[in-house]
Amino acid sequence: MKIRPLQDRILVQPILEKEVRKGGIIIPDSAKEKPIEGRVKAVGQGKLADDGKRHKPDVKVGDKVLYSKYGGTEIRLDGDDLLMMREDDILAVVE
Repeated sequence: MKIRPLQDRILVQPILEKEVRKGGIIIPDSAKEKPIEGRVKAVGQGKLADDGKRHKPDVKVGDKVLYSKYGGTEIRLDGDDLLMMREDDILAVVE
C-alpha cells in the first residue's frame, strides 16, 4: 500500500533499541523507553503559508531524525509500525 502524507506531515519508521545489551542483559518490553529516533519514509508537500506559498519541509525520505518522545500518531501499515507526525515534532536530522 502506498501512502502520501498531506501538508507538513511526515511518516517516520521508529528505530527500535536492541533487546540485548552488551553485558547480555535482556530488557523486557515494559522497561523500554519509547524510541525517539527514526527513518523518514514519506514526506508531504509542505505547509501552506498565509500568503499562499508552500514551505517545503526540511527533511527528505531516508533522513534519520530525532523526534519528540510523545509526538505523532501511531499507525500500522503493511505490517510495519509507523508514526505520522507534523514537521514541528521533528527535533533534528542525524547526519
